[in-house]
Amino acid sequence: MIFPKKTMRGTVLGTIAMALVLSGCASPGLTGKTYSQSEARKVQTVRYGTVLSATPVVIEGRKDGVVGTGAGAIVGGIAGSTIGAGKGSSIAAVLGAVAGGMVGQAVEGNATRKQGQEVTVRLSNGETLSIVQEVQNQAFFRVGEQVRLLKRGGVARIVY
Repeated sequence: MIFPKKTMRGTVLGTIAMALVLSGCASPGLTGKTYSQSEARKVQTVRYGTVLSATPVVIEGRKDGVVGTGAGAIVGGIAGSTIGAGKGSSIAAVLGAVAGGMVGQAVEGNATRKQGQEVTVRLSNGETLSIVQEVQNQAFFRVGEQVRLLKRGGVARIVY
């Protein structure tokens, strides 16, 4: 399949723009102040404690490849299809789609990586817990701060 250069350029640019828009739709991580819709209006237990340690960590990005792999494969396939003619063009399209998918997945992982911190808290009952959560607005917890631990089911978060 041979595309005129102008049409090809528009298709590739449109596909890249669509991938960027879709990657912006990725749901934010659960931070101390961000709640999912399913968490809204649900009762949480509240316990009080003191921060014993706070260590910066990196929370890995999404690697499910839904947006990155798909968009990369589309762009790679379209770009590859412009190389050669006949069977050579088909082979180049397949190779371009595979390579594009791999690159797209890596880009998605890097783009969705988050700054987090592991916070160890001694609760008022003497129990010690450690929770990893995303950092919001560079607001890192500090040793000695009084905090609340909010918990519902298996989801917990530390807030001021």
